[in-house]
Amino acid sequence: MPPVFPMLTVLSMFYYMCLRRRARTATRGEMNSRRAIESNTRALPINVEIVQYAKEVLDFSSHYGSENSMSYTMWNLAGIPNVYPSSGDFTQTAVFRTYGTWWDRCPSARLPFKRTPPTFCSQDYVELAFEEPVYPTAVHILETYHPGAVVRILACSANPYSQNPPAEVRWEILWSEAPTKVNGPQARQFTPCIKQINFPTNLIRLEVNSSLLDYYTELDAVVLHGVKERPVLSLKTSMIDMNDIDEDEDEEKYGCGMDTLNKQFSIVTLREWPTNGYFDKLPYELIQLILSHLTVPDLCRLAQTCKLLYQHCCDPLQYIHLSLQPYWARINDTSLEYLQSRCTLIQWLNLSWTGNRGAISVSGFSRFLKVCGSELVRLELSCGHFLNETCLEVITEMCPNLQELNLSSCDKIPPQAFNHIAKVGSLKRLILYRTKVEQTALLSILNFCSELQHLSLGSCVMIEDYDLIASVMGAKCKKLRSLDLWRCKNITESGIAELASGCQLLEELDLGWCPTLQSSTGCFTNLARKLPNLQKLFLTANRSVCDTDIEELAANCTHLRQLDILGTRMVSPASLRKLLESCKDLSLLDVSFCSQIDNRVVLELNANFPNVFIKKSFTQ
Repeated sequence: MPPVFPMLTVLSMFYYMCLRRRARTATRGEMNSRRAIESNTRALPINVEIVQYAKEVLDFSSHYGSENSMSYTMWNLAGIPNVYPSSGDFTQTAVFRTYGTWWDRCPSARLPFKRTPPTFCSQDYVELAFEEPVYPTAVHILETYHPGAVVRILACSANPYSQNPPAEVRWEILWSEAPTKVNGPQARQFTPCIKQINFPTNLIRLEVNSSLLDYYTELDAVVLHGVKERPVLSLKTSMIDMNDIDEDEDEEKYGCGMDTLNKQFSIVTLREWPTNGYFDKLPYELIQLILSHLTVPDLCRLAQTCKLLYQHCCDPLQYIHLSLQPYWARINDTSLEYLQSRCTLIQWLNLSWTGNRGAISVSGFSRFLKVCGSELVRLELSCGHFLNETCLEVITEMCPNLQELNLSSCDKIPPQAFNHIAKVGSLKRLILYRTKVEQTALLSILNFCSELQHLSLGSCVMIEDYDLIASVMGAKCKKLRSLDLWRCKNITESGIAELASGCQLLEELDLGWCPTLQSSTGCFTNLARKLPNLQKLFLTANRSVCDTDIEELAANCTHLRQLDILGTRMVSPASLRKLLESCKDLSLLDVSFCSQIDNRVVLELNANFPNVFIKKSFTQ
């Protein structure tokens, strides 16, 4: 009979490895609710839990509200709840700029970047600072209207109130999930099961995706629970999933920090093989096509397998379109330096959300564009707070072929810096939402960038005379197809008349929350008659919109697809029926808070026009 001791030894070693692996995983804080782990763990020693609301809103990508008020702004997330547990549409909540798929189905919609990993679906974010750094034990998000938008919760190692900035800033994902559609718009307290991390934090980031929602999501407050001392987990586990071990090995190998990603970019040590197998028999173009479906980290990993695939994975043709936004927490100067040799032919580049808190320097960004900017056609830099005047100057000098520039929410760029954009005469799309662009710089841009087709000036509060701006647009920007003047505070019927006369190719116009426009002046009637190609028209919160305006739209703008007349008191059901009968392509009609349009009317219109999404908001 053979001895059983060797077998027992093997089993003991395997059990020891499992426990050791579990201990290391617990130490790193990577016990995730989405993995098949059942345990009876409890934190030892027991600490007093600290419960705190957000002290301050540090950064965000967009909001529905005005820059000079508190209504519907992200700043409402600071402090105790204003609305919860009530449900409904309240101005005291935080609301992002968009919802649903409507913004992807209008003339100003941009083509998506390829290679975006399926796990990254974030569209907006907000960063919140708390008083005390803690090891998080729970995060409560108080959602008061159309919940379900939050898809990721992250924690940062940097203390925003520390006098000494850290040498390295780490971000850890506490929880993530694909967007889900929640039945009903009622308020709820969202408390996902978060993983533990190995550093204290008082900086939490929420990322949202509102594409599945029927209306704007509204957030009231965020509550952070945590302890001051790092929890130590016991190792009493009832089951350890073998797949969990494999996943942890993969995470340990490839990691999620900037150093690990940079190592992937820079790996050049390759194994020597006598042949490349069947890959040698494939055409070069076919291998390139196959690899074009891989994400950037996967390309970097594949490059480490053999010389042939290294050559393919580093071919600049693989980096014609490159989005680094999904990896915003890991991109720094070193990453850009490693990518330089691969991006010499790049045409589309997305650096949105990257580089903040010192990760990308002005010199690092400039060096990259000097090598890789000559072929750039599209450059996305949304929320790039490292950008300054030098960066804009480098963009205009190094990117002579640039046609699209997105500076959305780059609110740290000084006003005078925008003058440099006027040097890019080939621009067709310019997004300046929530920037500090001033009137002089904007007039210069409009005079020299006559090829503009899409222009966003939403929430640009430093422009003094929008009538003058509209007049120059009408004279110089004849090719304009979409214009966003969201929350423009001083445009009048005079500016609208100049705009409509000169920019007759307009297909999309956002005049939401423009309080100086009055229907009695005939400005909306004039728009309807002069702009027959309109597909999207937002007149949000303009109480003066009346039946005459709606009937003129029905008569002249038969291609209309999206119309927002939220808040008007002057529109009757009869005029809406005329509009719906005339505009066969209409898919979105927002009549929220329209006093003459009650729920009974909406139900009737929905029954007669089932292809139109008719939104009627309410407040309880």
